Amino acid sequence: MRLVIARCSVDYAGRLSAHLPLATRLLMLKADGSLLVHSDGGSYKPLNWMSPPCSIEIGEPTDEQTEAGIQQVWTVTQKKTQDKLVVSLYEVIADESHDLGVDPGLVKDGVEAHLQQLLSEQIELLGDGHTLVRREYMTAIGPVDILARDDAGASVAVEMKRNANIDAVEQLTRYLELMNRDPMLRPVQGVLAAQTVAPQARTLAEDRGIRVLVLDYDAMRGIEGGHTRLF
Repeated sequence: MRLVIARCSVDYAGRLSAHLPLATRLLMLKADGSLLVHSDGGSYKPLNWMSPPCSIEIGEPTDEQTEAGIQQVWTVTQKKTQDKLVVSLYEVIADESHDLGVDPGLVKDGVEAHLQQLLSEQIELLGDGHTLVRREYMTAIGPVDILARDDAGASVAVEMKRNANIDAVEQLTRYLELMNRDPMLRPVQGVLAAQTVAPQARTLAEDRGIRVLVLDYDAMRGIEGGHTRLF
């Protein structure tokens, strides 16, 4: 991971357009090619970002840009949509790189583990004709909770959470990107299964073509009064 603190301006061009004026910010360039732009406020949420799969080009400024004080221009391009995030760096204050290694992923609590077991036993909750391939299907960056097949034989990757937020969508997106490189699996559909789903997570999941399955834990355990909804 490369961490750069710089005085910069940022422009996003694509389905939406956005501009961040000149200010001091943290640029977080991850090993998967994604770029996040952070300020010193706003909690965990970046001001702007580009999600993988994407590519980055670090170029020299034009004469006009040099006269304006720009030292470098970073252009991050989303490979699927061709959206661009252009960062104009006026001054680099700090620039560090760190190898974080392979992340083991989030450690699930007892309820999440039980939800995984119950859904694997009640795989028809994913839809008619679905069959279980295996639990804890290993990828290069960690295990997908459930790998299944739909009624047409296509692969379905399921990520389980008690309470799903944007991080859960990002985690499943990374799994899907890797799994869709495998000719024996692709195309792989993603399903985010949880007891509750944050509105922002639902919006992001739907934008990326990921289904959201809301699980009723009590109903899955055979306790009266619950129901399961598929959106």
